[in-house]
Amino acid sequence: MTDRERTAVVIRPAEFSDAAILASLMNQLGYETRAAEMEMRLQAILPDSRYRTLVAVVDGRVCGMIGTFCHLSYEHNDPSARIVALVVDEHSRRHRVGRALVKAAETDLAERNLTRLSLNTRLTREDAHAFYERLGYEKTGYRFGKTLAAQAD
Repeated sequence: MTDRERTAVVIRPAEFSDAAILASLMNQLGYETRAAEMEMRLQAILPDSRYRTLVAVVDGRVCGMIGTFCHLSYEHNDPSARIVALVVDEHSRRHRVGRALVKAAETDLAERNLTRLSLNTRLTREDAHAFYERLGYEKTGYRFGKTLAAQAD
């Protein structure tokens, strides 16, 4: 897509009917996901007021998504928010789609009086680190993860 071919990015709330494309986007992000799995996830996420899922549409095609989650914390008196997912289709990257999604999420959160926003990104995603830094985000720590084994009854 050249600058001349670029059309407006429309941001809208995700719909249950977006499940297949959202699954495809999760696969591009490195999280193997089938459409049926995304349908199951959206059944729980979309009605939950703590979550917001927005999609970017260009020329009638969903080409990106952002998901945020609002929560209480032990560290602060007021609620905080997290970007829990952000992905742009590999063919639409570097065309301001991600920037539009982040801006829409920030606007939504500000309208709900949330003033603190954070996110995690893998250490290996250096392009993502640079993207977030260009948008004014600062590196504030490290994330550690562990998979817990299911407890037998």
